[in-house]
Amino acid sequence: MSKQIPQTPHAKDRLPSSALALVLGTLLMGAAMPGFAIPELAPPTKAEKPKASEQRDIPGEKAVVDEDPDDDFWIENWIGTDKTKRLIPGTGKVTQGGTGWLDSNPDAGLKPVDAPDPHVRSDFLPTPDRWRLAKDLSLVNESIWDPYNRNPLKGDNPVFDDWFVNVLGISDSLFEAREIPTPVSSQVSAPNLDNNGQLNIQGRGSQLMFNQNLILSIDMFKGDTVFMPPEWEFRVTPVINYNYTHAQEYGFLNVDPRRGEDRSIYWVGLQESFVDYHIQDVSSRYDFDSIRVGIQPMNVDFRGFLFLDNALGVRLFGNRDDNRWQYNVAWFRRLEKNINNGLNDITQAPRNDDVYLVNVFRQDFPFRGFTSQLAGVYNMNREGNNPTYYDQNGFPQRPALIGTDQSRNYDVGYVGYNGDGHFDRFNLTTSWYYAAGTENKSTFTSKPADVSAWFTATEGSVDFDWNRIRISAIHASGDKNPYDGIDQGFDAILENPQIAGADTSFWIRQAVPLIGGGAVAVSGQNGLLPDLRSSKILGQSNFVNPGLNLFGIGTDHEILPELRLSTNINYLSFDNTSALQAARNQGSIPSSIGWDVSAAVIYRPLFTQNVVTRFSGATLIPGAGATALYGDRMLYSFLCDVILTY
Repeated sequence: MSKQIPQTPHAKDRLPSSALALVLGTLLMGAAMPGFAIPELAPPTKAEKPKASEQRDIPGEKAVVDEDPDDDFWIENWIGTDKTKRLIPGTGKVTQGGTGWLDSNPDAGLKPVDAPDPHVRSDFLPTPDRWRLAKDLSLVNESIWDPYNRNPLKGDNPVFDDWFVNVLGISDSLFEAREIPTPVSSQVSAPNLDNNGQLNIQGRGSQLMFNQNLILSIDMFKGDTVFMPPEWEFRVTPVINYNYTHAQEYGFLNVDPRRGEDRSIYWVGLQESFVDYHIQDVSSRYDFDSIRVGIQPMNVDFRGFLFLDNALGVRLFGNRDDNRWQYNVAWFRRLEKNINNGLNDITQAPRNDDVYLVNVFRQDFPFRGFTSQLAGVYNMNREGNNPTYYDQNGFPQRPALIGTDQSRNYDVGYVGYNGDGHFDRFNLTTSWYYAAGTENKSTFTSKPADVSAWFTATEGSVDFDWNRIRISAIHASGDKNPYDGIDQGFDAILENPQIAGADTSFWIRQAVPLIGGGAVAVSGQNGLLPDLRSSKILGQSNFVNPGLNLFGIGTDHEILPELRLSTNINYLSFDNTSALQAARNQGSIPSSIGWDVSAAVIYRPLFTQNVVTRFSGATLIPGAGATALYGDRMLYSFLCDVILTY
C-alpha cells in the first residue's frame, strides 16, 4: 500500500517570518503602554440552519416532505420573500413595485448594461436569417430527399424573405377484386357467357379494378407558423390518375357496348387551388380570423356524414378563447367530377348547386375532453332547369332514371349537432341531423313536395391495452309513402362516412346498383345512405328513399407497432321499403339487407405514414331484402392499397 503523504501549505501561502515578528513586537509594545487592552473576541456561534418554508399539503394527497430545505433558503435570500421591495442590481436602491430582482453582489456597484445604439456601427456581422445560421455553422445537414430532417421543400427554410414552401407527394396504388350485382345491357350481353341470349336481367358480377393516383401538393406561405397562422398561403394540388376496370358484361362500363369488357382512362384533376389571407389576430394567444378563396376541402362534421368535398368556394374561419371556440362561415359551388375516379373536372362549368354553411365548435363542452359542434347548412339546387347531363361513360346522371325521370329544383336546410371526444377511457362520436325544405317535383309524382327527414349516428369505443372495441349504431329515416307529398327519406349532399369500418365495409365501399328499377344505385361508392341516386358525386339528392338501420361491432388490435388488425360485423336493414317497391313495381320487399363482415390488416414497415399497406376483405351475407333484389348469392370484395408519402 502506498503511504499517504500529508499535504503542507504552499510556500507562498505561509506568513513570512519577518512579518510575524513585526506583529508580535507591536502587541508587546502596546501591552506595556498604560490603558491598553486587547479586545475580547466574540465567542463562536453555531450557524443556524435555514428555515424551510411552510409546508402545505395537497388535498387528496399525502403530506409533502421537503427533501431539500436549502432550496427554500436560496429562494428567500437570492430572490427575496418580499415581492413588493426588491433591490435594483448595482444601485442599492429598493423598488416598490416588485419588478426588480435582488442583486447577488450589491457591493460591486455594477450598473445594468444599456441597450446598443442602433446608429453606432457594431463589431458584429449580421447573419442572413436564423434558419440558415445552423447550416452556415455546419451544425445540420440538409437534403431534399429526407422529409424528417432539415429540408427546404418541407418549409424548414424560407425560399425568400419570410416565404416558405412545403411540397407533399403521395402515390396511392389500389387493386380491387369484387363480386357485385351487375345488370345485363338492354342492347347486348357479353358473348360466350352462360347468360348470353337469356332474359335474366342480372349478369355475371365478377370485376377487377386498378386505380393509380399521383398527388402533388405545393403550398407556399408567408410567416412563422410555429407561433401564429400564416399571413398568406397559396396552395395547388393536382392529381394524375390512371384507372383500369374489367367487367364481364358489355354495356356496363360504357353506354356503347362496342367498347367491350375493359375500360382504361387517364385523367388530371385539380383538387385544391386556393389563396388564404390572414385578416387579423384578436388575442395575444393568436386567436385569429382568416379568409380562403378557391377550390378547397371542406368537411361539415367530424365523420363526413353530410358534406365532404373539394369544391369552389369562399370560407371565413377562425377561433377564439385560446382555440376553445372555432367557426366556419362558407359558400360553395359544387364542381363536376369524373365518374370513374371522383376527381374534379375543371374543364366544365361548375354545377348549379350551391351550399351555404355555418358551424361552431366548442372544445371541452359539456365535459373536458369532448368537443361539441352546431351546424347549419342550406343546399340550393337549380339543376332542374338544365338539360340532361351525361357522364364520361355516356350514362345520364341528371335527371336520374327513376320514377318520372325528371330533374328537380330543391331548397333543403340541415341543422345538426355533432360531438367527438372521450370520457376517461370511453371514446364517443355522435351526430344528429334534421333536414327540412321543399322541392318543386317529387321523384314519383312530378308534384311539389315537402322534405322532412332525419339522421343519427353514434359510435362508442373503449381501449384495453392495445385492443379497442367499437359499437356503432346508425339510423336514416326512410320515406313511408312516395306519393303523399312529404318526402321523408334522409339524404346527404355529398357523404364520405368514416364509421362502422368505413371503406373496409362492403356496403360502404361498393356501389350497388338497383337492377330492374331504373339506372340508379341503391347505395353509392364510399357511401352509407341507400338514396337511389344516379351516382353520389354527380346525381341530385333524393329524399324518396328506403332509409337505413345499422348496428355493428368492431375491433382494432395493435399487434405490433407497425401492424394493426381491424374487424367489423354490421347488420343492415332498410327503414322502409316503400320507395323500392314503387321503383321496381314489386309487391312486398323485406327490410333485411343482411350481415356485412369485413377485416383489414394495415402494415407500416417504417413505423411512420410514409409507407402504408392495407389488405382488406369483405362480404355481404344477404338477408331477405337483398335476396328479393339480387338473389341469394354472396357478394364480396378484396382490396390491396399501397400508399407512399413524401
